[in-house]
Amino acid sequence: MGILLAVDVGNTNVVLGAYRGADLVRTWRAATAVERTEDELAVMIDGLLAREELGLDDVDAMVVGSVVPPLTLALTRLADRHLGGRCLVIGPGVKTGVRLRVDNPSEVGADRIANTLAAHRRYGGVPLIIVDFGTSTNFDVVSAEGDFLGGSFAPGIEVASESLFGRASRLFRVPLTPPREAIGKNTADCLRSGIVFGYVGLVEGLIARIHSELGDRARVIATGGLATTIAPLTRAIEKVDEDLTLEGLRMLWELNAA
Repeated sequence: MGILLAVDVGNTNVVLGAYRGADLVRTWRAATAVERTEDELAVMIDGLLAREELGLDDVDAMVVGSVVPPLTLALTRLADRHLGGRCLVIGPGVKTGVRLRVDNPSEVGADRIANTLAAHRRYGGVPLIIVDFGTSTNFDVVSAEGDFLGGSFAPGIEVASESLFGRASRLFRVPLTPPREAIGKNTADCLRSGIVFGYVGLVEGLIARIHSELGDRARVIATGGLATTIAPLTRAIEKVDEDLTLEGLRMLWELNAA
């Protein structure tokens, strides 16, 4: 059985997952470089696959969810050259199995659709709140029936902290790890307290408001690069599913390949 390569292209990172059937063989995370060409992407992907004694020749097809148009184009060109064009880009006209109960369905990104589909299949039957910690932190709300109901965006913790470091000349970068106490005794701990614990407060506050508006208790699932940093610090998040978006992309491929 050949490999399906699921590619989640975000503004900060590109996350790749190699699937053999429904089994996730391996994942990789690379910095988003908008200027990469299809040839550079092919070399990168081939090198990553080599760690599993695989290569680009072992990839049968690719499914792409992307918010970076230049990389979307480069990946489709890569697929044309190396995969016989077997590439599904999630966008208008693609079967998703997800009803978008929002004002402008065309505005809903591929990552949010993938997360909705995967979360409903894995944890559904009840309302869900998906918190996706990326360049922005997305709060996506899913009905018990699997409909996408909308949500909210907040600046990602890294984006917010970099803005602070860049504008305050006497402050300096600190690792995004929680201090032992909220009351910092030095500049580094004051920064870490405000950034990390402050962000936990943002997450808890938005989740509480969404629960109130739903009028029904929802399960809260976290995903994205910094989910494992924030989730242990709050009881508001029930579960971390790091591969949720990749799983959704795989499911979208199966829906459209049938």
